[in-house]
Amino acid sequence: MLTLLAQAAVDATTTTTTSTSSEAAEASQGVFTNLFETVVSVFSRLDALAQPQVLVQQLQALSIVWAVVFLIIGTLCLFNGYKFYKVATIIMALLMGMFSGYFLGQKIQAPYIVAGCLGLLLAFGVFPLMKYAVAGMGGIVGAFIGSNLWAGLAHALNETTESANAAADAYWVGALLGLLICGMLAFILFELAIILFTSVSGSTVAVLGALALLLSFEPWQDSVARGLTANQMVIPLLVAVPAVVGLILQEAWKVDTTKTAKASSK
Repeated sequence: MLTLLAQAAVDATTTTTTSTSSEAAEASQGVFTNLFETVVSVFSRLDALAQPQVLVQQLQALSIVWAVVFLIIGTLCLFNGYKFYKVATIIMALLMGMFSGYFLGQKIQAPYIVAGCLGLLLAFGVFPLMKYAVAGMGGIVGAFIGSNLWAGLAHALNETTESANAAADAYWVGALLGLLICGMLAFILFELAIILFTSVSGSTVAVLGALALLLSFEPWQDSVARGLTANQMVIPLLVAVPAVVGLILQEAWKVDTTKTAKASSK
């Protein structure tokens, strides 16, 4: 009898442990799935910031944990990206590869494997090609700026909804112009390209994290959503202001560092 009771207790403990481990694994997978699905959905179009209704819906689905992570990482990149631009470039390449790999991996039912492989490939690939990687990042940021600016202005300047939507659907024209201009300037003004892409990317991530946090609290969720969806230029402006502030501060820090280095060398 005692032996049977002891065996039953062991079986119950094993079942409980297995169940707890399974629940923890499912919760962990759910957290990462939430991140990947939200990011892929948000940036499925380059003019994501000028699509407030869709963006608000996706941010409401983002968990508070990832919203805080976005806010912290984005703020660090916004104000300190130039100091650690190599690390920022590698991390950006890693994340872009992971999210692109997740999207592509869904086609073959292996999103996380493809995400990991493509992320590591891009991260290691940009390290020996840092100058070209920065130029590429500058071009991508330029395309992002151009597409959102084009779509936002299309909605702001056109009086009718149909004409505004038709003009906004041609956001790829703004993306192409931004890609060409910023990509070419990156080879001429390398340091400015670093500051530009770290400021814009950091501001975008930080603002999206802050908005996701605001939208996660019920008392002011509806009022925040109404304010964000009132006009297509609201969210681009919220991103542009911190980006300009970060660009100015990083440029000032770069100038001070250059002057200090020249003074110490004399």
